[in-house]
Amino acid sequence: MPASDQVDTSKGIHRRTGRTFYVATKLLPERVREATYVLYAFFRIADEVVDRTDDPDPEAQRRRLEAMRAAALGEIDPDAGTALDDEERAVLDAFRSLADRKGIDDREVEVFVDAMVQDIETARYPAFEDLEAYMRGSSVAVANMMMDAMEVSPADREQAQPHAEALAEAFQLTNFLRDVREDIRDYGRVYVPQETLERFGVDEADLAEANVTDGFVAAMRHELQRTERLYREGVAGIRLLPEDCQFGVLLAAVFYAEHHRLIRARDYDVLTETPELGRLRRGYLLVRTWVHWRRHRDPEATFYAVSAVSPGGEGDGVETDGVTGHVA
Repeated sequence: MPASDQVDTSKGIHRRTGRTFYVATKLLPERVREATYVLYAFFRIADEVVDRTDDPDPEAQRRRLEAMRAAALGEIDPDAGTALDDEERAVLDAFRSLADRKGIDDREVEVFVDAMVQDIETARYPAFEDLEAYMRGSSVAVANMMMDAMEVSPADREQAQPHAEALAEAFQLTNFLRDVREDIRDYGRVYVPQETLERFGVDEADLAEANVTDGFVAAMRHELQRTERLYREGVAGIRLLPEDCQFGVLLAAVFYAEHHRLIRARDYDVLTETPELGRLRRGYLLVRTWVHWRRHRDPEATFYAVSAVSPGGEGDGVETDGVTGHVA
């Protein structure tokens, strides 16, 4: 398949499956935009192997992921991977070409695919540190590959790295908090750390039965605050990215963080319905973000002026039990 068709295939996957991030991607410079389509498509096809609701065979899932790993690393021709379909082959061809051009470290591919394999084997995370270890592959590796695509200079990258990691984790945690209902209902997974559920007295049966207890509200509030601390750390590093990439990354942060406003507006009920960021709201946020950006050219000032995350954060620095309000 011609390279242009491979990119078109990747772009189609991105547009179809990642509407929120797709809008932000369109505002990246052309030199980064096509690379982002390819990266997103690679992440998505691997994710779709494990996010199936049709009682999949774990061994078949592993074989498919290992075929993707080998093709992404250039160890086999994607056409030789009999477990792969035509769309996956096109994406993997495009990814390998991109990885060669941009110098993407094979280690990032390895840890990303390892995280996808972990989704087959692991459905609960005892502590936040366990979830962090998973996110090293599922989100931080994504950020690292994106920085390769943006061609962040070595000097800036050293400073930007911890911020990029924090922002990637914040995006992932927002998805986890938004998707509690879908994850337990469709995939039997719970990404909220077990220590959080236990601390606030949340029984897993409450999640499965969509029973929004006071304890669940407290647990959600606690995890949103944790996630918003990561947004603050992450957004502080956007200024270290190439100037022509900053607005696109900033807009993605505004979009993802907006789910927190939606969650709070529902009194933290993500169990009876999954909050969704609609097209009109995305358009409104795009315009507001652009107006502030044109005025200040300051990622942090713009983010706090527009997003659902405040500079200091509600309750930051004082942890309560969330139910009685007593200090924990």
